[in-house]
Amino acid sequence: MRQERRQERAQQQERQKQQQEARAAQGAQNQPGHAGDWLRRYKDLPPDQQRRSLENDPQFKKLPPPRQAELLRRLQRFSSLPPQRQEQILNRMETWEHLTVDQKKEARELFQQLRQLPPDRRQAVSRAIRNLRGLTPEQREQRINSPQFNSEFSPQERSLLRGASRLPLAPGDGLQAETPEE
Repeated sequence: MRQERRQERAQQQERQKQQQEARAAQGAQNQPGHAGDWLRRYKDLPPDQQRRSLENDPQFKKLPPPRQAELLRRLQRFSSLPPQRQEQILNRMETWEHLTVDQKKEARELFQQLRQLPPDRRQAVSRAIRNLRGLTPEQREQRINSPQFNSEFSPQERSLLRGASRLPLAPGDGLQAETPEE
């Protein structure tokens, strides 16, 4: 029981960390255009130059000081991530930007359902979503309706899988336990 609680706390901390990373990526990008353009343009600069570039940005200067401080913290967090993780976040932002309003609503609902699953089931469903990504829509539906999935996943979990398989997911990404903020 203690080990389960420790494991659940560790997973919760990881989810919070991922959520902060997504907010960092979203927050630092404050220019019009595609989500992540500012970050893509400046991500290879040293952190102090990134900070100066953001502080000198005309749109950034128009923001209230508390919002500026928040964006600077998010940029610092994003800059501290490994390049591969930064790229994943930027890809997720780009994918999220191109979803329709209805798709975003559906994604939020699916993410909420995923968060409500027990940790072991959440992991199993997330793993299945990642595995479904490389399949055609027809193959996904066949897999979800297969005897293996019927025995491995509950009807609620299969419904979640079906919904997630209809949404475009960022390259190299699976359904996460949080959505990017708009």
